[in-house]
Amino acid sequence: MATESAGVDLVSVVTLLGAAVVAVPVFKRIGLGSVLGYLAAGLVIGPFGLGLFSDPMAILHVAELGVVMFLFIIGLEMEPSKLWAMRRDIFGLGLLQVLLCVALLGLVGVALGYPYAVSLIAGAGFTLTSTAIVMQMLQERNDISAPKGQRIVSILLMEDLAIVPLLALVAFLAPGGEDLTLLDRLQGVAIGLAAIAALVVAGRYLLNPMFRVLAASRAREVMTAAALLVVLGAALWMQVGGLSAAMGAFLAGVLLSESSFRHQLEADVEPFRGILLGLFFLAVGMALDLSIIAANWRLIAVSVLALMGLKAAIIYLVARLTKAGHREALERTVLMAQGGEFAFVLYSSAVAFGLLDLDANAILNAIVIISMALTPLLVVLLDRFQPAAVVSTEGIEAPDGLSGQVLIIGFGRFGQIACQPLLARKCEINIIDDDPEMIRAAETFGFKVWFGDGTRLDILKAAGAATARAVVIATDKQEITTRIVKLVRDEFPNAVILARAFDRQHVLELIKEGVDHHMREVFHSALALGGEALEVLGVEPEEIEEIAEGIRKRDAERLALQMTGDIYSGRGLIIGNAEHTVRT
Repeated sequence: MATESAGVDLVSVVTLLGAAVVAVPVFKRIGLGSVLGYLAAGLVIGPFGLGLFSDPMAILHVAELGVVMFLFIIGLEMEPSKLWAMRRDIFGLGLLQVLLCVALLGLVGVALGYPYAVSLIAGAGFTLTSTAIVMQMLQERNDISAPKGQRIVSILLMEDLAIVPLLALVAFLAPGGEDLTLLDRLQGVAIGLAAIAALVVAGRYLLNPMFRVLAASRAREVMTAAALLVVLGAALWMQVGGLSAAMGAFLAGVLLSESSFRHQLEADVEPFRGILLGLFFLAVGMALDLSIIAANWRLIAVSVLALMGLKAAIIYLVARLTKAGHREALERTVLMAQGGEFAFVLYSSAVAFGLLDLDANAILNAIVIISMALTPLLVVLLDRFQPAAVVSTEGIEAPDGLSGQVLIIGFGRFGQIACQPLLARKCEINIIDDDPEMIRAAETFGFKVWFGDGTRLDILKAAGAATARAVVIATDKQEITTRIVKLVRDEFPNAVILARAFDRQHVLELIKEGVDHHMREVFHSALALGGEALEVLGVEPEEIEEIAEGIRKRDAERLALQMTGDIYSGRGLIIGNAEHTVRT
């Protein structure tokens, strides 16, 4: 019997992994994102799809550990000083959005004819945005560390904190809840604050010494176990104190963010985080009760539209009131206009206190899950139909009738260095770039950079390409560099063209287009670094230079052979000597 039970469990595990492995790549390939792939896979294999699982809520409770670990990793990126710098966004922007949402979302239930208490709890639950979905999508869009991403993280942290007073609100609204004394309420707040204080003290004085002792044992598996112990222990401690487990994990991450073991901890937790977070989304998809939706589809459809619409309006209004631009406000609105996983906790508590019956709980859960499933689709639509960001060029001059010895196109990290020898020799140079922010930053350091697109002939003429003895192309995109080389060679044949090349294949393209001089952006710096490594090993400088010169010579010979087609000339590097090549 034990073997049969183990076999059944193994089938379940294989089914979950198989569904994720099949669905997620397909959804990412068609541009719908990994979150929607997990949700769709969960719906297919769940009790209302193929029926391979009968109790998705049990899986959901385990999978919520993925959210906990995700918050721990985010906390590792938030040093205390950085978190302190976010305090205005957390307790200003975040608190304003939470209060308005709690106050106004309950009106949807009232408008639909539900009692005030039920409406308030339903609206309060929908206030709590899905941390898992929003953080995952911010990560996929590389926006977590951007200022707009940090503001969203601040709001999410405030919503995590809000679960405590909202649970207290459920107890107060429950039959007999008004009998709770002020002392009882203050006691609950004190317990929560004490839990936070104890966790901070433990993190500051116990965690680093513990990890130093464990590191000295050189037992990698023990370090992994300790990392999981810290994450789950902090989450459990905060739950005992009446706070959210995710908040506990986040605080543990913050306390370890300045530790010398930070990167090791992140590497240990990351695999568990990824698997459990995927399992969380699968479980959310499985929990979508299609029979409840079929029986109450009108109510659910109206509620989803009303709650998401009103919450979106509040988020956009708060964003604009706090001086966010239209584009940022719209992105924040689309990302955060759904309910979240903490709504399940709040609604379950309301059921336990007799405020909600089981049918109402199922309907509310369905509303939240549908809103979570719609979010990735709305993000895709936003990205597809939102106009490209327009960067203001106010106060930035375009070139007009310039002349000089050298024209430099592109003033990024490469162009900034390339211009310095010319400036040191007091050469007459003109610089153009198409990034207004870069131009403004350059002006603060005394550089005059003109705004212009180097792929346009009229801009090149206005910037002095016709009279320049040399044109230096230092843009950071291969295809743009190649287009400019071709344009300059065709229109200004007397100019000597010097271009930045990305790799060997790009060098070949540039040579074919007529470039006079090229510089692979990593070749010489990497060669110099290798020479320094030889110096560390005790090799004499003369021998190092001889070796470097030999490598440069062989590289030039291989490049010549590639131009004639005698050896492989595809993308990548060719290393070794001319007779022995390695394709990478």
